[in-house]
Amino acid sequence: MAEPLRMCAGCRERAPKKELIRVVRTPEGGLLLDAKEKASGRGAYLCRKAECLKKARKSRALERMLNIEIPPEAYDALEVALNEEA
Repeated sequence: MAEPLRMCAGCRERAPKKELIRVVRTPEGGLLLDAKEKASGRGAYLCRKAECLKKARKSRALERMLNIEIPPEAYDALEVALNEEA
């Protein structure tokens, strides 16, 4: 069975779901990195590269995909968490 493909919010390239990391807007309106892909809420995917997060931040792609306004400190926290994942 073929693994599902997802599109990175930063570079817009398609990759197998397992190679990407999921960013979730929780029902309470917060953001978190969902490494286990089990958290409930609206999700978007990013490559595990800092450049992709920077591109998504500049283009506001995550904000559009998650339908939420993301403050700068939340992006900073995502960058730290993404660096810890890698």
